[in-house]
Amino acid sequence: GTLLEKVDPHFRPLYDALYDFMSVEKVNRLIENNVIEIAPLAYMRGRTLNDSFIILDEGQNTTNSQMKMFLTRLGFNSKVVITGDITQMDIPNPRDCGLITAINILSGIEEIGIVKLDKEDIVRHFLVQEIVEAYEKFEEKKSKS
Repeated sequence: GTLLEKVDPHFRPLYDALYDFMSVEKVNRLIENNVIEIAPLAYMRGRTLNDSFIILDEGQNTTNSQMKMFLTRLGFNSKVVITGDITQMDIPNPRDCGLITAINILSGIEEIGIVKLDKEDIVRHFLVQEIVEAYEKFEEKKSKS
């Protein structure tokens, strides 16, 4: 199959978000016309993305080198948005998390904005906020013992 067919299951959340804003037909048309490009992070190496709005989803699962590689793809007239939840990272050691490192070393750059959302910002089922709070309490107890 094509690259998109192989990686498609990993991009379902991205498609879901696009479908919240546009019809399936419009999304497909924009992809066919190369207005929207969906690509794995590994395929960004060596590229310069000019005149683009670039989104890295699940940034908490990048390594430091992957995050640096991604951030240095930024071209002229482009903007980057990175989303991620550091409480849901798959990287075992937080020191190796590209998102945490980027927040720490780039927060002093004036042109870079960092927005932190809390459980009050959750826009899913009302139970999700309670689930997050329960996990926070569990983690707090675990760290004290």
